Amino acid sequence: MLRAVGRRLARAGAVVFGAATLAFAALQLLPGDPVAVMLGPATSASPQVREQIRVDFGFDEPVPVRYLHYLGDLVTGDLGRSYQLQQPVTTLIEEQLWPTVQLVAASVTLAVVIAVVSAVVTAGRRSALRAVVTLAELVALSTPQFWLGIVLLTVFSFRLNLFPVAGAQDLTALVLPAVTLALPVAGVLAQVLREGIETALEQPFVVAARARGRSRIGVRLRHAVRHAAAPLLTLTGWVTGSLLGGAVLVETVFGRPGLGSLLLQAVSSRDMPVVLGVVLLTATVVAVVFILVDLVQLALDPRLRTAAAL
Repeated sequence: MLRAVGRRLARAGAVVFGAATLAFAALQLLPGDPVAVMLGPATSASPQVREQIRVDFGFDEPVPVRYLHYLGDLVTGDLGRSYQLQQPVTTLIEEQLWPTVQLVAASVTLAVVIAVVSAVVTAGRRSALRAVVTLAELVALSTPQFWLGIVLLTVFSFRLNLFPVAGAQDLTALVLPAVTLALPVAGVLAQVLREGIETALEQPFVVAARARGRSRIGVRLRHAVRHAAAPLLTLTGWVTGSLLGGAVLVETVFGRPGLGSLLLQAVSSRDMPVVLGVVLLTATVVAVVFILVDLVQLALDPRLRTAAAL
């Protein structure tokens, strides 16, 4: 068990290191002078001022040297200072983290509830309801999130006035963004969970449970869902990364504060420390979630513990 945990921690560290390296390399390949981007097109700074800014921010150093400085700062927990806002990146992330955590947590909860209800009701049945639900899942999967958000905003905010148009002041402002993020994810989870339930319903233990007098819905909830949950857990890491990525668009459409809007602003202004900080945080969260999922699966299935020890 300890060996398995150690291997997973090593892989998580490699994932975070790779994400930080790729993000740094991608920002170096962006066209244009970073000093000109920082100052803006309307600034008429002298060449001496521009050169001084280049020296202050280390732009005069070779890229490998800057990369080594960046890795050294990461080891000490220093994400640097924002070029535009002149504040520590950790402070900016802490200020914008809670709205994104609220949005992702609400979206995950809603997606899981929708997926479980949809899969339990329709698994193993060939009916009109199954066809309608499957079609709805495919539509949700193929619909761009920004377009879905605009449609929900137009109908429920501008037309019906049921939810606020923008902001994150109360729970009502969280409903539409959470639905926008949750529906595509719920479509994927429902399809995977339904297939797992249908496979579990064909196993002998289901026949034995039915012979003991358990109802159909009781067998599905108590036995089939439990045995079908392993693929659902495996998708948790992907779901987390997907929701964090989708938050960039959703927070922009609904005018919400959060890491998404912070990242969008940093990319447009080429604020490299902020971009790298958000990317590193996202990679760390996804890696930690994958570790937790693996540990839960090891705890639930003794066969996996045996395989992990080999």
